[in-house]
Amino acid sequence: MVAGNRFIHCYLPGFLLALCLSLPAPAVSAEPDDQRTFILWYRNYDNPAIRSLVELALAKTTEYGDFKVVRSEELSQGRVLRELANNNNRLVDIANVATTAEREEFLNPIPLPVDGGLLGFRVCLVLPKHLPQFEGIQNIDDLTSRNIRIGQGSHWPDTPILEANGLHVVTHTRYEILFGMLRNERFECFARGVGEVLFDLEHNRADDLIIEPNILFAYHMPSYLFVAPNDQEAAHRLQLGIERAIKDGSFAVYLKRWFGRAVTELGLEKRKVITLENPYLSEESMYVGRHTLENLRRRLDYLSQIASPD
Repeated sequence: MVAGNRFIHCYLPGFLLALCLSLPAPAVSAEPDDQRTFILWYRNYDNPAIRSLVELALAKTTEYGDFKVVRSEELSQGRVLRELANNNNRLVDIANVATTAEREEFLNPIPLPVDGGLLGFRVCLVLPKHLPQFEGIQNIDDLTSRNIRIGQGSHWPDTPILEANGLHVVTHTRYEILFGMLRNERFECFARGVGEVLFDLEHNRADDLIIEPNILFAYHMPSYLFVAPNDQEAAHRLQLGIERAIKDGSFAVYLKRWFGRAVTELGLEKRKVITLENPYLSEESMYVGRHTLENLRRRLDYLSQIASPD
């Protein structure tokens, strides 16, 4: 097995991997002109890493027929989850969001972390003038004593996690609006996943913002693909496709391409890790998240190595 597969197995539950790989091929007879159009939530479609993973999974399952991935309307995360829960595939078919026990109950999860578990590792986007406020921070008490407020989306599961750990959180329903709120000093830290933040800066033309260099928030929060409860075909196809990519090594190539750069450029292995508790996970996702945190140092070292030029 390739090195990439050894890395993958450090956070995937063995029983889950064995179960999915043992699933029989679907009884689908596809004609060449058969094609399903999948509507991917616009935030995920605009993120080339997530869009490429969805396309990789679909391309690994050709027995289902041809496919096309298109961009959804610009819906808030809360609206997207409601539409999926209502089985409304006229607006959205697939969304990648952080998981919670509630989301796994009312939606149809593909329980494989799309970014290797990196979403629960977060850094701060800040205004340069606020950098001195972050110097020497060692723990949550330091954050609260310095009145550092965290910006997050209203419907993001990070918000109750951060609040449960005693942090002051300022929210808005629209991701794009949060950048303006940071600029207007409504909060001091826009906490972003390490696999997201470089894309954020480039995609939102945020040259006036910088990444705080010393702090790394860490908590159990796997990020899954979700589909509607009645869309069993899409759920099986995506899970089978990702498992095949794990088995043949192409998922490791995906991780290297889209997330290796973040690990090295953000200097994660040198940061002060502030660990937070997440009381909102299902038992299975807590297992995935716990192993992600336990293997943090080894995984960061690994990604740093594979991110170096070939």
